[in-house]
Amino acid sequence: MKKPICSTVLIVAALVLLIGFGNRSDDTSFYSEPLESYTIAMADSLMTVPPATVTCFIAERSEGGIHDFYSEGDYWWPDSLNPGGPYVKRDGESNPDNFVEHRHAMIRFADIVATLTSAYLFTGDKKYVPTVMRHVNAWFVDDATKMNPSLLYAQAIKGIASGRSIGIIDTIHLMEVVQSLIRLENDGVIKSDKLRPVKDWFAKYLGWMTTHPYGTREMNASNNHGTCWAMQAALFAKFTGNKEIMALCTDRFKNIFLVDQMASDGSFPREMARTKPYGYSLFNLDAMAILCEILSDKDENLWEYTTSDGKNMVKAINFMLPYIIDKSKWPLPPDIMYWAQWPVAHPSMLFAYKRLGNKEEHYKAWREHEHFPTNAEVVRNMPVRHPAIWM
Repeated sequence: MKKPICSTVLIVAALVLLIGFGNRSDDTSFYSEPLESYTIAMADSLMTVPPATVTCFIAERSEGGIHDFYSEGDYWWPDSLNPGGPYVKRDGESNPDNFVEHRHAMIRFADIVATLTSAYLFTGDKKYVPTVMRHVNAWFVDDATKMNPSLLYAQAIKGIASGRSIGIIDTIHLMEVVQSLIRLENDGVIKSDKLRPVKDWFAKYLGWMTTHPYGTREMNASNNHGTCWAMQAALFAKFTGNKEIMALCTDRFKNIFLVDQMASDGSFPREMARTKPYGYSLFNLDAMAILCEILSDKDENLWEYTTSDGKNMVKAINFMLPYIIDKSKWPLPPDIMYWAQWPVAHPSMLFAYKRLGNKEEHYKAWREHEHFPTNAEVVRNMPVRHPAIWM
């Protein structure tokens, strides 16, 4: 039995925080006024919303303490043949009774920070910044409420595992927090000394991700889990100045992800073999695109990198593009769950528009889909929902 012990104000307010919008670097008209106005209004409504961290939600099945992030594997269910025994797997079918409050708290946190940061970028008004830091400090600095910089108890399975390596995928929702802080620090509205303890937290978490058996196992995962490990590690390394880890992630993109995960037509065979091939293909494409955004610079553009046998991001984008425009053309059976909820406004399409020659079909594939998803499964698989902080 889980017991939320924080104010429900945050829960109610954050239900409408799932925002997505974009900006083209050479044309400010790319920001549409309705999205800008909505974002600013939402940010203003968040100025008094209190932080809610992992310490606000008691996970009674967790073997960790109140500062440890805990979640339970989505696709694991009670065994009808052995009630009370170990859970059994039903791939692609999410169990609504599993504990996900810490994940939802992290998603709310990310949405609050990214919305406030977006409002600052739209308006130039620094009034949003102290509220950003209030939430950030609650999660990473304040002794009473901060989360431990490790994931020993994520994606647990009742009767089988107290935590698993694949739990690292849960912290993809810290990425927009970090990207927000990068933008605010670069703009000089948050001083480096104020971010030092936050960077220390992420340096410790990155160290755990790269040395603990859970971390190294996830790093070597051969599907979207490996991509999401690198996506996180690359951004956390950028934030903390760890060039060695950034170089490692670049190498994995070029020599492992493109080589081993992508087929010659740009598809992802391991994702297409799942019971939710459409959703997983979209998810892995987004993760690849985000990784390219994080690591590309004036010296190396991963969007243009091509393997010796012709694999690159252009092929990956072009493989999924027709099925985002018209899902009815998808060549495989519909996903076992959440088929109707996809696609949405995928960052891969917006980033492709930005990086691959401003092709209008990429922009339309992003612009004409849902920018404000509220379905929990969609949000779980959308680590980038606030493109303004990435432009």
